[in-house]
Formats: sequence, structure tokens, C-alpha cells
Amino acid sequence: MTETDPAALAAFIGNQRTEHHVPHRLACRVLGVSESWFYKWRGKPTTAREVRRGQLADAIRQIFENSGGTYGSPKVWLLLIRAGWRVSVNTVARLMAELGLAGRRIRRRAG
Repeated sequence: MTETDPAALAAFIGNQRTEHHVPHRLACRVLGVSESWFYKWRGKPTTAREVRRGQLADAIRQIFENSGGTYGSPKVWLLLIRAGWRVSVNTVARLMAELGLAGRRIRRRAG
């Protein structure tokens, strides 16, 4: 499993009980986390950093979709800077990788 947001994982476990009637104990065991960890994270409020990261991910996804899926992290980063975001190109690249977004090259015919 890759890096997972703990708050999102706790929300997922909670949703399994409400939507599919899967007990917390079973969901925690399957996902490899302790019940005490789940109860610790369940009621934790989202931090300003997590909120900003979510907004940044939404902005990246929007720019990527507007480009038709062609822009890579350098171009997405440039457009974010122009839109007023203060973020590094490496952060954009890492977030794009986590979101599964990869720019593709448009092949041009020679001639």
C-alpha cells in the first residue's frame, strides 16, 4: 500500500460500517491497522495543511483535465504559479503521481 492519508483511511473504515455493515474490527484487521489507531483518527479534525493539499490536488486535476491529459508536472506547476499558488515543482510532481496523472507526449509528424 502506498502512502495513504490517515484521515481518509479512518473515514473509509467508518464508511464500510455505515454503507456495508462491516464491523470496524474486521475492516481494521483487513487493512492492517489497529482498532485503537482507527478510534484515534476517527474524530480528529482536518488540519489546514490537509485542506490546502486537497485544494491543490483539485487544482492540479482541473488543469490536467483542461489540457486533455497532455500537461506534465512542469507545465501544471507553471500554471499553478500563474494562478497564485506557492508550491514547488517537486510537490506538484509527487501529487500528480499519487493521483495517477501523467502527461503524454503529442507525436508530431516529421516533414
